[in-house]
Amino acid sequence: MSYRLLLALALGLGGALPALAQDDQPFLAADIEAAQYDGSDLPPGRSALTAKVQLLLDRSGTSPGVIDGFKGGMSQSAIMAFERRAGLPTDGVMDPHVWNLLQAYAERPVTQSYTITQADAEGLVDAIPTDYAEKAQMEAMAYTSVAERLGERFHMDEKFIQFLNPGIDLVPGATIQVMAPNQPLKGQVTRIIIDKVNRRVAGYNERGDMVVDYPATIGSSATPSPEGTHNVRTVAINPNYTYNPDVNFRQEGNDRKLVIPPGPNGPVGTVWIGLTKPTYGIHGTPTPSQLFRNQSMGCVRLTNWDAEELAGMVRNGGTTVEFLQPGVTIADATGMAATETPPAAAVALPEGTVAPDLPVTEQPLSLPDPAAPAAVTPETVAPAESSVEPTAPQDALDPLSDALTDALPEGFVVPPLDEVQQ
Repeated sequence: MSYRLLLALALGLGGALPALAQDDQPFLAADIEAAQYDGSDLPPGRSALTAKVQLLLDRSGTSPGVIDGFKGGMSQSAIMAFERRAGLPTDGVMDPHVWNLLQAYAERPVTQSYTITQADAEGLVDAIPTDYAEKAQMEAMAYTSVAERLGERFHMDEKFIQFLNPGIDLVPGATIQVMAPNQPLKGQVTRIIIDKVNRRVAGYNERGDMVVDYPATIGSSATPSPEGTHNVRTVAINPNYTYNPDVNFRQEGNDRKLVIPPGPNGPVGTVWIGLTKPTYGIHGTPTPSQLFRNQSMGCVRLTNWDAEELAGMVRNGGTTVEFLQPGVTIADATGMAATETPPAAAVALPEGTVAPDLPVTEQPLSLPDPAAPAAVTPETVAPAESSVEPTAPQDALDPLSDALTDALPEGFVVPPLDEVQQ
């Protein structure tokens, strides 16, 4: 069924469609599956090809953050990380080398059908207040919609779910099309490197191989992240959060200690990875699409799903966390900066594609007469491509207390430093 027909049906039935950004072209899951790479950079704006590349990057362990189909800052930083991993020049520009390597993660469809269950619609809250005293009165920092819950499950921007399913109400029983990420990666991360320049967090195993690489919010100019090397001290899944104005920041009107209940929309999301540097850690966030726009009070924020994946691979006391100096990148710290541009690569075609036969001529090649005047052709200028993510309302700075001395669930016992985190 064409998008125009779906649009007409939606309007006829009074269904609400997500608003399209300027120059935004509509596409569906089938278009993502069919998208082919032509050897150039990703198209500007939102495209089916970019959504496909984002999903393949996600499967590779080189996270683009939220999958939304936009050629934005987080996706370009993921391509740079993927290039660094492969020893390619790290320019963040899509090219045949990157495309060919990504085909290793294209062994199955990049989208899938999903039928919304009753459980998906349960336990929601109407809204999350900004006032910490009001937060403390709630039972949980729960999801506010089915779209938000499914977005986290399938690593998608919640508006992108609506974009791919025009005219479909996200209610139990509805079948929708979503992206198809892999299950969380397994492995052991013994070294974490935090790159303040490119806003990336990379995890390495004991052999020095990169296992995962994520986009992150890393401090701010006013409240920078710590310096030096520290260790993972503890991991808490679905932690509560203690607001203490005598230790952390002070929110106007709140001058007493408050305990914020756990949940994906809590100040630290669904995971807290505490460091031996007191009051600092790596944690989730309630606003994954804003990682490159928000600032933190010194801690490191990842998407909830990336933080959960990383938490399953670190070891208490056995994983170091290095905050690189300003101006120093992960490529500098690991010696992975490429020095030469590799030869041009042929674009990998889908399996079963038959290359066309080239015409054969018996006539010798005729060269132009050097004395003849050159033919004049119109000059072609490639349009500039924006490297900026689509304009969205800027969230007010979210002054979190990243000092989580009392953030662990009640009764939580910190394991010994030599105990392996499962």
